[in-house]
Amino acid sequence: MADLVEPLLTVTDVAREKILEVRAAEPDPDTLAMRIEITGEQAGAFKYTLELVPLSDAAPDDVVQGHDDLSVVIAADSIDFSGAGMVIQNPNRPAPAPGPSDRPQADLSGPVAQAVLAVLEAEINPQIAAHGGRADLVAVEDSIAYVRMSGGCQGCGMASVTLTQGIEVAIVDTVPEIESVRDVTDHATGENPYYEAAKK
Repeated sequence: MADLVEPLLTVTDVAREKILEVRAAEPDPDTLAMRIEITGEQAGAFKYTLELVPLSDAAPDDVVQGHDDLSVVIAADSIDFSGAGMVIQNPNRPAPAPGPSDRPQADLSGPVAQAVLAVLEAEINPQIAAHGGRADLVAVEDSIAYVRMSGGCQGCGMASVTLTQGIEVAIVDTVPEIESVRDVTDHATGENPYYEAAKK
């Protein structure tokens, strides 16, 4: 692992606190680092993948930076694109005004759909509500449940982790008819992925 004196990335206090809050819900949180990798381009800007990984998994050519109690791993193949520094801005745009839809509403009255809805309402939504998020069932087709995320989950870099390690695990474990869960959220139009509930 390579350490740089001049940081490639500046992590704001608000961003660091949000990452630490998400990390705290993971097993062995103190062993995890935030890994950042440039995965492509869209509309003239870089697209990024952000994920929590064991710090010990960092490759020898990756750059590791310490930000107080958070380690950040920048993938080696992304360093050359960083120039004088890496800036990750909120990629979201205001959601377009809802328009008429030609697609009929899915029938969620069946027993499998109702079982999935029960898991979402009893287990998932109370947990992700702490981050301002919500997951709603859109459809059940064959053995696949389709969900749409909103609030703090829409556009969030951790949405895929929330889906695969939280939502999908809970639904598949509880509803045997469901084998996988797919996210149909348009994350590019997320309004507030870093929502923080008002402190009391």
